[in-house]
Amino acid sequence: MARFDRYMLSQLLALFGFFSLVLVAVYWVNSAVGLFDQLIGDGQSALVFLEFSLLTLPNVIRLVLPISAFVATVYVVNRLTQESELVVMQATGFSAFRLARPVMFFGLIVALAMLILMNVLVPLSRSILAERQAEITDSLAAQFLRDGQFLHPADGVTLYIREIAANGELRELFLTDARSPAEVTYTASRAFLVRTDTGPKLVMVNGMAQTLEQGRLSVTRFADFTYDLGAMLEPGTRGPRRMNELTTPELLAPTEAVMTEVNRDRNTLLFEGHDRIGQPLLGLAATLIGFAALLLGAFSRFGLWRQILGGVVLLILVQLINTVAGSSGPGMAGGWALAYAAPAFGCGVAMFLLWWSQRPRRRKA
Repeated sequence: MARFDRYMLSQLLALFGFFSLVLVAVYWVNSAVGLFDQLIGDGQSALVFLEFSLLTLPNVIRLVLPISAFVATVYVVNRLTQESELVVMQATGFSAFRLARPVMFFGLIVALAMLILMNVLVPLSRSILAERQAEITDSLAAQFLRDGQFLHPADGVTLYIREIAANGELRELFLTDARSPAEVTYTASRAFLVRTDTGPKLVMVNGMAQTLEQGRLSVTRFADFTYDLGAMLEPGTRGPRRMNELTTPELLAPTEAVMTEVNRDRNTLLFEGHDRIGQPLLGLAATLIGFAALLLGAFSRFGLWRQILGGVVLLILVQLINTVAGSSGPGMAGGWALAYAAPAFGCGVAMFLLWWSQRPRRRKA
């Protein structure tokens, strides 16, 4: 690799890392706020929140990589133009396609990173996340330890806890069980959740049981009483995999068992598989569009804002094509080919702009 290529590639990678870090942080904070409220509100620890956040990062990263690649390319090319470095290289005889070589190397690196993310890390993280969510659903804290709320863990059962102490003690408990003809209402000043071999138990202390049956009310006071919660708990079992959890080979060669498991037809699975290959190429298309659009402009003290705006418009157009292809491709036979429409259009436009930038410009009289 020539010295100029190494120099420009190092600039692109450095800015790409910076912008990726900033965008990932922004996306992560937005998604983590809701996740934090959900998990911490369900009684989970900060470690569980951190684990879930890390499992969502691969998908966030693959979303921001094309954007950060485009921004890094535009920033570097604009700076090199303002400092006349690109002008000097063009004066030495470098064509537009020769100048684009380090940008193409950079785009291939971005595409390779996205390829690994979309075909390995994202499906794996989603699969692990689904398993952990099933475990959290099976957690007693997630289902019962919420103070100040009327909960309905099962049909006909209502539970209310006024306060949960730091030691796990449940204070001022109210429980109504109307699943049988005899409706029973339990109240207790204190209670504890205990996990046993036969399932979770609710131990109530200093309480009262009121039974209403056929219009007759009977009241029983107790010093302690054990209520079986295992009958009403639904175990958090791992359900069937979703389509985004399947491996790429399973998508490209779907079997009847896989189609039944995810409840999708062959065309949809084929499109999803090819989309995992086509989407990484958007990183290459974004870098080439950013470079080619700015190469159309000449040196100006006012910058290359028109060219930058044109590159942004082209990138939006590529994303629009990608969205339309994603909505129409899965529903038609052979629609998997549309997974490559957006990156092919983006790369084609970039090549045309590079060719156009080499044409002799007419001087105004």
